Amino acid sequence: MKYYLYIGFLTISMALACNSDKTKKETKASINENEVSLTVEQAKNIDLQVGEIGFGEINETLKLQGKIDVPPQNLVSVSIPLGGYLKSTKMLPGTQVSKGQIIAVIEDPQYIQLQQDYLSVHHRLNYASKELARQKELNLSKANSDKTLQQAETEHQTLKIEHAALIEKLKLINISATQLNEGKISKAVNVYSPINGYVSKVNVNIGKYVTPSDVIFELINPSDIHLNLTVFEKDLNKINIGQRVLAYTNVKPDKKYETEVILVSHNIDEGGSSEVHCHFEKYDKSLVPGMYMNAELQFKNQKVQFVAEETVVSFENKDYVFIEIAPRRFMMQEVQTGDIWDGKIAINNDLKNKKIVLKGAYSLLMKLKNTSEEE
Repeated sequence: MKYYLYIGFLTISMALACNSDKTKKETKASINENEVSLTVEQAKNIDLQVGEIGFGEINETLKLQGKIDVPPQNLVSVSIPLGGYLKSTKMLPGTQVSKGQIIAVIEDPQYIQLQQDYLSVHHRLNYASKELARQKELNLSKANSDKTLQQAETEHQTLKIEHAALIEKLKLINISATQLNEGKISKAVNVYSPINGYVSKVNVNIGKYVTPSDVIFELINPSDIHLNLTVFEKDLNKINIGQRVLAYTNVKPDKKYETEVILVSHNIDEGGSSEVHCHFEKYDKSLVPGMYMNAELQFKNQKVQFVAEETVVSFENKDYVFIEIAPRRFMMQEVQTGDIWDGKIAINNDLKNKKIVLKGAYSLLMKLKNTSEEE
């Protein structure tokens, strides 16, 4: 009986001792898991610097993307209302044009017929006007009937309407009726540029027949180009008309273009985004419609805590700083970071009145993890 009691007591004692050692190891591990200590020599070697977190204001920046666009009034499609064959043009994509400049010559037999019809009606109208005046004089003396006068008036009015219609048709092909006479009938007409700008597209070639629905040229007036930005629905409430936006291209990211928000669309597409239109403060001929650009919109001042970027260390997709808990003894604490600017990074955690490692944080991280692996 004593022998069995002794064996039982020994077994319990050994179990308690094992549990005690295990608890000590777990306690030691839990204490040391995120803590690291340095000697004076080690602190000197890594140039350790400890201080407090900084406080200040930053402009919260919204980064956007978009492309250069042209308002409808600055984008012109040139067509020929009556159709015809392209006789000549010197236009190429990118060619600069001025308002009123000849950009093409179109010819077609119907132009001859139209001019002939106008001159014929013009002469008939002149005769009808004189005949109407004569019939009115005769009617005053009762030398003719009222019916004859009415016929003259009807003929005159009909020719007057036809004359006005032909004048408008001639305007469509850029022919002035007042300058037209029997010696100036032409089978070709000129096409003039309606705006100042440049040619963006040429859709025809010499000898091709174009119908009234064909667009032969597309012209752009770049003096009022816009930056069309894509903004997600969650950010729309941050944007207001009049806000300043800095835009830049991927090719020259250092060259900033100042723009101003002039229109915020309230239509949300299927992807959950909307459009914001910005006007360039200064026109730059290197900016062309369709060009993709990046933009930064600063929409409010925000008070933040910040540290230098080297103060924050990353480990297993998380960010940390080292807090001083005793002389040359530090604890690694996870933090939530914000915007990065000018070598600084915003910290969302409250670290006020705490001493943190400003320089040497990565050396502490390596020592901490190496020590953990050895244990």
